[in-house]
Amino acid sequence: MAKFRFPVFLFFAACAAALSVFVLFSSGFLRWAAVSTALLIFGFGLGLFWRQLRLAGYVVPRKHGTSAPDFSADLLATTINEMREGLLVIDAEMRVLASNRVAQHLLSNVETQINSRRLTELTRNPAIYDAFLDGVRGTERVGVKVETFGPDRRVFDLRVVPLRPRGVVTGAVGVFFDVTRLERLEIVRQEFLSNVSHELRTPLTSIVALSETLEVGAIDDPENNRRFLSIIQKNAARMHRLIDDILELSAIEAGNVKIRPEIVRLRPLVEDVVGSLAATAATRNIRIQNLVPSESEVFADPHRLVQMLTNLIDNAVKFNRDGGAVSISFSQSDRDHISVEDTGEGIPSHHLDRLFERFYRVDRARSRELGGTGLGLAIVKHLAKSHGGEVSVTSRFGEGTRFKIELPRSPVANGTEPLSVSTQP
Repeated sequence: MAKFRFPVFLFFAACAAALSVFVLFSSGFLRWAAVSTALLIFGFGLGLFWRQLRLAGYVVPRKHGTSAPDFSADLLATTINEMREGLLVIDAEMRVLASNRVAQHLLSNVETQINSRRLTELTRNPAIYDAFLDGVRGTERVGVKVETFGPDRRVFDLRVVPLRPRGVVTGAVGVFFDVTRLERLEIVRQEFLSNVSHELRTPLTSIVALSETLEVGAIDDPENNRRFLSIIQKNAARMHRLIDDILELSAIEAGNVKIRPEIVRLRPLVEDVVGSLAATAATRNIRIQNLVPSESEVFADPHRLVQMLTNLIDNAVKFNRDGGAVSISFSQSDRDHISVEDTGEGIPSHHLDRLFERFYRVDRARSRELGGTGLGLAIVKHLAKSHGGEVSVTSRFGEGTRFKIELPRSPVANGTEPLSVSTQP
């Protein structure tokens, strides 16, 4: 916009008007003549002032033939069809007046146009029909749960309100809100709380029972008091590990764990992990073989990579046969692959899809006996995703199991600049 400057001629016009009034009054002319002359000069100055405003851009003349944007029926239909919520409008006779694409997809048994058809022709779901029937009777329905059945199960929250254009109910409009994801999250939350309660209750019950036994006199029993205290300590340690794993997994899933990837020499790192588990493996005569080439390098957070390998190798030792073997190997393609393979009993195929779920165990009794929390593999999965990779499992029942961590190649190996790594699971 141009810079506005108050025109100098307006100042002179005002002065001329004042001077004219003074001269005319002093000369004895009639007052009306003096006032008319002053108004004429002032009007001329005001016209020049208005012109200056237009030139400065403060006043924009309206062009003839322009009007407000035209919200046509096509624009409205496009807007409704792009909604994420399903929209269905019916009249008092339960016939469809209007609908959008989501609502038509919801009525999956319909392959033709649904407008002007009765609602009973479109769905057999009693929850939908009853909600719209109450709507045309003048009653608002909120929070109606609608489920679709089939391979792609979805859950909707339906709200139906009557249409009263002139105080008389002429139909009803329903909006289907897709709450499938929220429903799944709620189920996961309930299962998580149930599993946590169960996992904590078992050691806590043992601690309470043994402490009460010691309190009523077993503390003076030299044959059992130390054994009871040892069991209490074991269960307390188990609860401590469980709480640590829960907090760790929650932080990873919330994206609060910072991943700081760097180029890491893999073989020395694996040697450190193997050394920390060597005593446990030796008690069952299990051999741990580090088959990683000495020059192998990966692009990962060293601390988090140790955490992943510790979980996998520890599981391979715990669930192996006495006298068995665990091998750690490395290969490369478009990604880096770190494999941990054991010679244990293997995992039945129907367990593999759920193996990385929280608290999921193939053999619950054996896992608890060995001190497992049921969260180790879930932590490995989320840490691998935090690196931009993934973890997978293959198993032959009766022969053994192989876990494989896949990580993106290092930027130096790919000849590219380092990329930022997401911490979201």
